[in-house]
Amino acid sequence: MSIIYILIPIAILFVIIAIGIFFWAVRSEQFSDLNKQGHSILFEDDRDKHSKSSNERD
Repeated sequence: MSIIYILIPIAILFVIIAIGIFFWAVRSEQFSDLNKQGHSILFEDDRDKHSKSSNERD
């Protein structure tokens, strides 16, 4: 029964940390455009190749 006195504050601490991380993510606009990150992974190499090829032409 005495373990509850330890586990409840630890659980509350974890919840506070999770809420803090969530609000930090919302405030830093992590959720503003959910498709942007997925597309940037797919097309990032294309931009690098395009910029290198255009620099070689000049």
